[in-house]
Amino acid sequence: MKGVVKRGISIRLAYVVSGISETCYRYQAKLSGDNALIAHWLLKLTQAHKRWGFGLCFLYLRNVKGYTWNHKRVYRIYRELELNLRIQPRRRIKRDYPGELAVPAAPNQVWSMDFMGDQLVSGKSLRTFNVIDDYNREGLGIEVDLSLPAQRVIRALDQIIEWRGKPAALRCDNGPEYISQALVEWANRERITLIYIQPGKSTQNAYIERFNRTARHEWLDRHEFTSVAHAQLLATQWLWHYNHERPNSAIGGVPPAQRLQTG
Repeated sequence: MKGVVKRGISIRLAYVVSGISETCYRYQAKLSGDNALIAHWLLKLTQAHKRWGFGLCFLYLRNVKGYTWNHKRVYRIYRELELNLRIQPRRRIKRDYPGELAVPAAPNQVWSMDFMGDQLVSGKSLRTFNVIDDYNREGLGIEVDLSLPAQRVIRALDQIIEWRGKPAALRCDNGPEYISQALVEWANRERITLIYIQPGKSTQNAYIERFNRTARHEWLDRHEFTSVAHAQLLATQWLWHYNHERPNSAIGGVPPAQRLQTG
């Protein structure tokens, strides 16, 4: 207040004349250093993960890095940096609610598996075989090749079982690789139940469908693959990041590996 300096009046009288409180007069902005740190992290995350919105950035800072900043404060800085303008919202089609899948109570109760397609820069078709654990949505494996017949699917599952343990059940669609006699005999021999969804009912395999959408959005659509080996390398790197660093809102905003540790 200028009158306090120029006219030599008391601060108390200045409060009364101006109608402001002592708290307001003596307030000094704090935590500007923290604001700079928040801005640094937001810029770093959005540059490294161009498909991440505010939600994933905030969950990463809170649950992976352990910062306790309030989400309103972080979002204010996020908007001031105009990072909210990076991702254009998509039009959403209104559909009937399909209901929720049961969530397993422990690891290795139910795994879900599915295929995805893409292509190399040469134009050759590329296929991926994806497997997740429904319990913590952990990506257990991504197998990449030009062709993935039933025997290759069995080999990939055997490799996962070697380090992860055997699942009680496998959920899949009715693709030719899954209904093949070779896979059925393997499952019977291993005493693993095959759960087939109804034809055309992809919502019955919603966990792997959601994983596939994330893989498409954050991995496949962001790279051009020069060879199968190149695609497999990038798949392995992305899967580690997905399991250990990427927050997953379906399991409480923590990465799958962290959810597995906390039970």
